[in-house]
Amino acid sequence: MRFADYAKIYVTAGNGGAGSVHFRREKYVPKGGPDGGDGGKGGSIVLVGNAQLNTLLDLRYRKFIKAKPGAPGHSSRKTGKSGADILLSVPLGTTAFDAETRENLGEVMEDGQRLTIAEGGKGGLGNWHFKSSTHQTPQYAQEGLPGEERTVELELKLIADVGLVGFPNAGKSTLLSVLSDAKPKIADYPFTTLEPNLGVSMLPDYRSFVVADIPGIIEGAHEGKGLGLQFLRHIERNQLLLFVVSCEGDLVKEYKTLRDELHAYDPTLLALPRVLAISKTDLRSEASEPLSLPKEKGLEILQISSVTGSNIAELKERIWKILTQIREN
Repeated sequence: MRFADYAKIYVTAGNGGAGSVHFRREKYVPKGGPDGGDGGKGGSIVLVGNAQLNTLLDLRYRKFIKAKPGAPGHSSRKTGKSGADILLSVPLGTTAFDAETRENLGEVMEDGQRLTIAEGGKGGLGNWHFKSSTHQTPQYAQEGLPGEERTVELELKLIADVGLVGFPNAGKSTLLSVLSDAKPKIADYPFTTLEPNLGVSMLPDYRSFVVADIPGIIEGAHEGKGLGLQFLRHIERNQLLLFVVSCEGDLVKEYKTLRDELHAYDPTLLALPRVLAISKTDLRSEASEPLSLPKEKGLEILQISSVTGSNIAELKERIWKILTQIREN
């Protein structure tokens, strides 16, 4: 599977180097004072945002990650060399948690952003720090501090302007393919989409927005049924939700079920603006009865066909208008 939105890694930062116990000894200075240098800092484990990545797959194969320790201090008050930091590239939208305490260690949202998940130990002080008027020849120095060691869980939540929400086989993947240049797997059976797909939708005048096709939700998804919790979290980063319901089903019932699943997973999701796209309208004949539409204040509804392209341009413009209003506010 090329896409991975979860990884567990065991990280150990480097220990700090020991301070040096040393005394200045030169030809004409046989009894010089203490000049033992400080130990070097241990290497840290650092996440680095990479806008070119969209998966945590590489980290699934790097279970144990250990940084090198700092070097001991030297004579002449020279500090030991610090251990090199280990930089782990992660996609934008990655959140790190301590696996044992569930402490949120932070999230990476920008290209080049750094997040330290295990801090290297501080180097120990050399013996010259402990010289005093009453203690001219200290025979001790500090040991370096140990580096942090923990198990870290990484979760990826895709960053997109628009999240496609719908049941399996509702036509989301086909819609994504006409809204953008994305080429998701499309077939006439449920759960064709087994991993989220991202596409960039282009409009005239160099306007664009990013669309995420979230794998089909089923009733009980918030409890982990179907693909359930595995992909629901990707909806959290979206600015707008585009519900896709096939005209072949019960529009009112299916839309309500989708809305209820999102509410059960995270009630705040329903605070996001919503657009309802009724898909596959090319399958309806002129003699078909009028569709029974959900009645919800503020819900924009558009009947579309990804096959014929009916109302696709209008849908893109409506989405752009809503996103523009969100950004202005």
